[in-house]
Amino acid sequence: MRQRTAAACRRAIVAVACLMALLPWLAAPARGHDVSSGLQISGFVRAEGDRLHVVLRVPLELLLNVDLPKKGDGYLDLTQVDDAFPRALKATTKDIEFFANGQRLAPSRGDARIALPSDASFGSYEHAVAAVRGPRLPAHTQVFWNQGYFDALLEYPIGSPSDTFEVDFHVARGLGERLKLNLRYVTADAEVRAFEIVTGAGRITLDPRWYQAAATFTASGFRHILGGADHLLFLLCLIVPFRRLNWSLVGVVTAFTVAHSITLIASAYGHVPSGDWFAPLVETLIAASILYMAIENVLGPNLHRRWCWAGLFGLVHGFGFSFALAQDLQFAGSHLMMSLLAFNIGIELGQLLVLALLWPLLHTLMARAEGVERIVVLVISAFVAHAAWHWLLERFKALTQSDFMSLFETIGLARAATVVLAAAAIVLILKAWRPRRPAAHATPQAQSAVPRRD
Repeated sequence: MRQRTAAACRRAIVAVACLMALLPWLAAPARGHDVSSGLQISGFVRAEGDRLHVVLRVPLELLLNVDLPKKGDGYLDLTQVDDAFPRALKATTKDIEFFANGQRLAPSRGDARIALPSDASFGSYEHAVAAVRGPRLPAHTQVFWNQGYFDALLEYPIGSPSDTFEVDFHVARGLGERLKLNLRYVTADAEVRAFEIVTGAGRITLDPRWYQAAATFTASGFRHILGGADHLLFLLCLIVPFRRLNWSLVGVVTAFTVAHSITLIASAYGHVPSGDWFAPLVETLIAASILYMAIENVLGPNLHRRWCWAGLFGLVHGFGFSFALAQDLQFAGSHLMMSLLAFNIGIELGQLLVLALLWPLLHTLMARAEGVERIVVLVISAFVAHAAWHWLLERFKALTQSDFMSLFETIGLARAATVVLAAAAIVLILKAWRPRRPAAHATPQAQSAVPRRD
């Protein structure tokens, strides 16, 4: 018996080690949601009649390969620069492509000019177009080769203003998030939709249909949950003590899903604080939630009440999901709620994929390690607690460096508290409806009918 137990322990430890080897990236710092600043190309797009009008402002330093004519001291030679405009227009349209109904558009006309760094004509579509079509800078104006702008006005033939338009921005892909396209699309009813597109992001639909927005946000939610090590570790801590699929496990996953959906939707509609302390606070609480669940697994989990913790911590994780969603809401068009639901569906699909991959391994591990399943839970939970502890320290340090005074000044705190309290009340109400467990003085026959806790 002892030999079989020792062998089972060894198999359990080896299996846990293999499980951790499959997920080495989970120990790395979880990715933040901040985007670094850098170069920016500005532009407007508007469909009128049978033409798509595009006006772009490109920093001169991005046109180094065009080799605009210069004077000996590094300033542009404005008397000769017009001859280089066709090359600059070709380079611009090559890396900023527009599509109508899936077909790539080719410009039929292009105007261009050089603008000073202080030029503020790109405040609106009308001013930008008028500036490009207006008079050029005097020949004696000094514009250093990398300190001004190249403004371009392009016209593309289209079938109808109601076509589905897309943009593919891939200027200098190597710059990554340091280069963005700040594009504003003017719809047929004069509504302006702003986009901030990172280079190399692929095709972006400027006025998506509902099914296009749904597909985009489903994929976004799926990618986010698979790339969010902290959320996946929390999910792992939730499920690892369960030896088999049962209603308790279904309740845990459902509570987490419903809770993070509540705060995610609330965040999308602006019911969150705006202070710079809020994001570090949420990230810190997410790390704390992972650490708590791991410690509870070590000390001995109460699986009948785990769904309550899953719901309460899910509220916090929902705010964390919203930070990633905030970058993508610009692509929702007029389908905000549809996009939110699709993002949630993507998250759930990602969670189901992770469960489908991990659960057979955990189930096999528990089955082969009969009698030592507690060791499996302890080893996995200790690994997760180690990663969560380091995250907690890093994020708490970032929290202490934020502006705490804004915490007391913003009314958004009350909004967030209202959302959390309302969701917590729902959790408590559902808990009150849960059937009571048999009393301690129940007869042996009655106690034997009570299912054993998983």
